[in-house]
Amino acid sequence: MISQTVLVASGRFADTLSADDVAQAIGRGLIAGGLPAPDLCPLDGHSHGEPPDDVRALLDALDFDARMRRARAVIVVERRLRESTLRGSTAFEIATRARQGGVPAYAVTAENALDPFDARILDLQVIVQANTKRALAAAGRKLANLL
Repeated sequence: MISQTVLVASGRFADTLSADDVAQAIGRGLIAGGLPAPDLCPLDGHSHGEPPDDVRALLDALDFDARMRRARAVIVVERRLRESTLRGSTAFEIATRARQGGVPAYAVTAENALDPFDARILDLQVIVQANTKRALAAAGRKLANLL
């Protein structure tokens, strides 16, 4: 039986939107869209440009791989998606692990500066833009309909 749970791996969006706030908002949207409560994985220690070893250590400490393998999909939530900041980022590491694990990955971002080729390289199924709690919940509802 395939799990119905979605793993939401979220970073901080702003001083007023912590990683936990972001994950909770998307989670509310997923539930409103008819999915069961997601596995929320706020990445409070995350910031753009972390060295890959730090990103790997962060994900390992959160038992990310096991959680991802139990999920039907992963939603990567990143304030900005830009090609120039992807290498070594948490979004890149999560998308790579999801692709290698055969788990579909989706993204929610306040700013999407990826071209279609970059999104394809990351194997992101859909990228949804949102930048407020209300918009993040709406993004969760939209993704619930796609999953």
